[in-house]
Amino acid sequence: MKRWMIGITAVFLIGILAACNQDEDTNQEEEKRVIPVETQEAKNDNLVIERSLYGRAAASSTSPIMLQAAGELDSLEVENGEMVEEDDLIATISTPAGNQNIRASRDGEVTQLRAAEGDMVSAEEPFAVIADLDELKLNFTVTSDVVGLLKTGDTYQVEAADKEYEAEISSVDSMPGENGLYPVQATLSNEEKDLLPGVIASMKIPEETISDAIIVPTEAVNEENEESFVFLVKDNKAERVVVTVLETQSENTAIEGDVSEGDQIIVSGHLGLTDGDQVSVTGGE
Repeated sequence: MKRWMIGITAVFLIGILAACNQDEDTNQEEEKRVIPVETQEAKNDNLVIERSLYGRAAASSTSPIMLQAAGELDSLEVENGEMVEEDDLIATISTPAGNQNIRASRDGEVTQLRAAEGDMVSAEEPFAVIADLDELKLNFTVTSDVVGLLKTGDTYQVEAADKEYEAEISSVDSMPGENGLYPVQATLSNEEKDLLPGVIASMKIPEETISDAIIVPTEAVNEENEESFVFLVKDNKAERVVVTVLETQSENTAIEGDVSEGDQIIVSGHLGLTDGDQVSVTGGE
């Protein structure tokens, strides 16, 4: 009986020692837990709120090719999209009065050519159109609250076909169209001919400016329980600071709160982070 009791006691003591060692290991792991983060500095700056306008590009000018008389398309020397120079031969039309040579009236690109050799063509509608693509028009329609932001001669950045261009506002209508929107037109240089009519263009215009505010990366701002906050790095620890968001753009956000210019704001690694966690800055700007 005594040996049995001794065995039970030994097992019990071993269990207690194991539990104590496990708790000690856990505490040591918690003490050593350091979360890697990336940071950026908070800045005191202005935040420009931009609005994107979407429009379609068109040739700055077009010249229709009209036939003197109807007839049969005997030969065709060009295709749609082909560049021609003034007086280049476009086609030959066989008419009752004889052959008619059709020549380019200007330099440009052949568009809206719908006939093929052997077709009968009419003199009542354009045989084709020559478009000037050295400069493109961008046609927008805007609401009444935006039209007042635009002035003739102003220049803005435009993105089209994954490239950036500079466009100048060439006209702003003071009367709305049938849809209640105001037509706006801008022009951009297209000497490289890398943009085609019909492409969609996005133009960003400044709508509002938040002056002299603390600016932080938008990715640094967290939301929880209808409360906005950021994490700062202070003495190698994460400090949770509640802020008020003044305005947000895709990359930057203007805030108010206990954040100063030069503070290190955590932009990566804050998922699951809590106030007071040990952190290690591994990257950032």
